[in-house]
This record gives sequence, structure tokens and C-alpha cells, in this order.
Amino acid sequence: QRQLVESGGGLVQPGGSLRLSCAASGITFTNYAMSWFRQAPGKERELVAASTAGGDSTNYADSVKGRFTISRDNAKNTVYLQMNSLNPEDTAVYFCNARIRRLGTWYVYWGQGTQVTVSS
Repeated sequence: QRQLVESGGGLVQPGGSLRLSCAASGITFTNYAMSWFRQAPGKERELVAASTAGGDSTNYADSVKGRFTISRDNAKNTVYLQMNSLNPEDTAVYFCNARIRRLGTWYVYWGQGTQVTVSS
């Protein structure tokens, strides 16, 4: 059974840091590109950070560049999102995403999300 489980969310003050984790099971982790998305109340889900399957390339939303870092530990089947200098606009539910393309078809899997709240 394919499963993505996020953890590490919580309440943090502006300027603080959090590290989110996403543990994958039921997939060959090294074959999957991994991403983090977020969705704030009343807004659409947006891409925050992405990593290729090999981890050799990453990209970030402009709003988080220089503050967030995506990384992956293939030995642990886990992808991380280090978030620094958090501000209230980062408040959202953060979702882990795994995707792979086979024979022209994308297969995409999602975690259940973890809440991040930035507030004083």
C-alpha cells in the first residue's frame, strides 16, 4: 500500500523554524520525484518546493526561495522541508507529493497534510 505520512508541523512564532518530514512506504522511493505543496484557507494548493528523483535538482516557489530547503534521504525513504524565517503568510496545511511517469502517464500520490501555523 502506497503511503506518504507527513510530520513536524505545529505552531511557531514569526522568524522561527520548522522541519517537516514525509515518510514514504509502498513505493520505490528513489524512482519518485518528491515535492511539497501547501494550501492556505481560501486559497488554491501551491507548489512550495520540488526535488527530482535523483535529488540532483530542486526548485522553489519565489515566496520561499532562500528560506526553505527541500532534501531527501533515500536510505530512509524520507523527504524533508526545512523552513526558516517563517512568517504568517507561510501558515497553511503542507502536503507531501510523490510522482512518477510511466509510459506517458503520471502517477501522483499525496500525504494527508500537516498544519503549520505562524503566529505570535
